[in-house]
Amino acid sequence: MTVQTSARVAIAVPNLNQGQFLAAALDSLQHSGADVAIALVDAGSSDASVAIIRQRDRELTYSRSYPDDGQTAAINEGVAEACRLEPDVRYVGWLNADDLVLPGAFETLVRALEAHPDWSAVAGRAHCLSESGAVIAEIPTAPFSVEGFSHSCTICQPATLIRREAWEAIGGLDASLHMCFDYDLWWRLARVGTIGYVDTLIAASRDHAATKTRQRRQEYFREAIALVRRETGGVPWHWCISEALEHQAGWMLGRRPVGARKLLAGVEAVCAYLQRNYLASRAVAP
Repeated sequence: MTVQTSARVAIAVPNLNQGQFLAAALDSLQHSGADVAIALVDAGSSDASVAIIRQRDRELTYSRSYPDDGQTAAINEGVAEACRLEPDVRYVGWLNADDLVLPGAFETLVRALEAHPDWSAVAGRAHCLSESGAVIAEIPTAPFSVEGFSHSCTICQPATLIRREAWEAIGGLDASLHMCFDYDLWWRLARVGTIGYVDTLIAASRDHAATKTRQRRQEYFREAIALVRRETGGVPWHWCISEALEHQAGWMLGRRPVGARKLLAGVEAVCAYLQRNYLASRAVAP
């Protein structure tokens, strides 16, 4: 590995039975262009993951494999342990075991953070990969803004890096969240500093049937809508119609209802929008 920046980076790698992807994720960190302290937090995998962890133990600053309290708690643990064991860490983040960072990616992000000391974090562009690793498309991303972020998460988490001081100032991830903890994180980080953006491909996020994003759509919408209401005081139409369309399509990501179910989705969305905005505001008015 050729290290191109001396800034120490701590990355937690949460994993549960992602052995078919884990080695590729670790390889990508070795070629990220930064001096990376890797904390591999495995939740008791029963596949090839444990063998991979043993084989690559020398690359890891911290590792363990046993049941834990969930992905968010594991990420917090991994970042904290890497920073404890490597006190000179300046930037932190995490990489899910089925995702990748591109060659030189962290060098780009570190240089951006060092050039902008007012930034609490930085994000870049990302590809969406198939299960086999083929590029499907580029994931839509954009610089953080309250208006844009209230409609959708415009930050792709694998393509990010966070200033350690900012992470510690807000207490890391909210471990009570299981789906939208990154969405919550960017809102809170934006309060302590600017979230910068680089117009460069940084990472790749893998889409496959076993992802939580596909498996737990109702929980995803419940958390996202609660967060956007917390931050803005209302719920934009986009969230209401998106949730209704997926509901009527059987909670299948990317699928849309047809015929009568499409009409039902419209009615459902209107009712939800009124309930979450107009009726809710009247209920709390003096």
